[in-house]
Order: sequence, then C-alpha cells, then structure tokens
Amino acid sequence: MKTRVITGVVALLIFVPFVVKGGIPLTILMTLLGMIAVGELLFMKKRLLVSFEAVISFIAVTITILPNSFWIALPSPTFFNQHTLIYFFILLILLTTVLSNNKLTFDDAGSLVLSVLYIGFGFHFFLQARSENWQAFVFGLIIVWLTDSFAYIIGRKFGKHKLIPKISPNKTWEGSIGGSLVASIVGIIFALYSNFAPNFDLVEIILVTIFLSIIGQFGDLVESALKRFYGVKDSGNILPGHGGILDRFDSMLLVMPMIILLGLA
Repeated sequence: MKTRVITGVVALLIFVPFVVKGGIPLTILMTLLGMIAVGELLFMKKRLLVSFEAVISFIAVTITILPNSFWIALPSPTFFNQHTLIYFFILLILLTTVLSNNKLTFDDAGSLVLSVLYIGFGFHFFLQARSENWQAFVFGLIIVWLTDSFAYIIGRKFGKHKLIPKISPNKTWEGSIGGSLVASIVGIIFALYSNFAPNFDLVEIILVTIFLSIIGQFGDLVESALKRFYGVKDSGNILPGHGGILDRFDSMLLVMPMIILLGLA
C-alpha cells in the first residue's frame, strides 16, 4: 500500500502540470504513454518489441494520437492525413502476414490493428477533449476517478455479489452501483455549476453522467478481459503498486472519446 501511495503521488505531481499546460507538452506525454501502452499489449501477446510489426505499430499509434491541429498545419494535407496513414499501416500489417509466410498470422495482424486503434484514438480524444473544452475534460476525469475509487471502497466494505467473476473476480455489483452513484452525483453538480454543456438540459446531463460512469467501468472490464485472456495480473510494471499504463488509463480510453462523440466538448 505504501508503494502504491508513493507512486500515485509522484505520478500526479508529474501528470497534473502537463494536463494544466496542455498543448505540445501534453501531446508529447500522451504519445509516449500511448507507445508504452501498445508495448504492454505486445508484451502480453509475447511479441518482440523490436520486430518490424512492433515498430510500425509504435509509429501508427503515434500518428493516431496526434491532434487534429497537427494535420491541419501540414502544407499538403490531401495525402498526408491521419486516415490515409492509418490505412497505410493496416496495409503494411496485412502485407507482413504474406512476407513472413504466416509467422505473423491474420489473427496477429488483427490484434495489432485493434490495439493501435483502441489506444491511439483513446489518447487522441483525450487530447481533443482537453483542447476543446477544459471543463468537459475535467468532468470526464471526475467521473472516471470517482467511479473507480468508490467502486473499490464500497465494493470492499459492502460487496457480496460478484459482477463478472470470470473477467474480474474482485468487482461486485454493490461496488459498481455505488461507484457510479457517487460519481454521478458529483459529476451532475459539477456540470450544473460549470455549465460547460449549455445545450444539455438537466435530464440529459443526468443521463449522460450515468452513461459515462458505466462506460468507464466497461473500459476497466475490457482491460481486465485482456489480462485474463493473456494470463497476466497487470498490463505492465512501470507504475509500482499500480501496474502499467493500460491499468491506469483503461477507463479514460473509452470515456474521453464518448465525451467528444456526445458533443460535450
């Protein structure tokens, strides 16, 4: 527990200034974290981090994470745009299945592409939410952190009914509902006080807040399913007591895109 607390404090002291600053520093940090997260998935899958497919996966996730402002600033955006380069990455991965004589199978190729899109767009929308609506971004952070924290606290104290034991045996219905309830109450108060989404009425704010809390828990469960499938306890060990980057950002990777897609930012 001591290690977990120390790591958490140090991580926050590093992370918060980048979030407050935003812009290029935050983009660089998120890109590095995205590359580490892809590396964690490659490691779980027991693939070499210095292989051709790993290198182009790192390049592809970087391309995916880069904010829209980067592509707009390019002198010739007609070809060198995000979507074109991501598609080129997919073609390269598919070509590798042929050139490797199926040492890289179609299943392997599919997992690489999905990993890049899952992590890349998650961090991309993280940056977009921070850039377009600071208060909506904080709203997302509040929902994720409170849902996660109070699901753990309430689950440990009152949890009796397992949520999905084959995926995450420690999670309970009591913790899940309690975490969402606390996060929703605080999130709704924040949304009404800050008025960051003036086009949403009270009922819509309530529904969206509850929905985002549930989506955050799904993000956690998706990563739990990955770890269960690959037989690992944590996605990595870069954060002592907390695991890997995916362990810390699993909920964010789904919540931040939803904030953009729902028109909150």
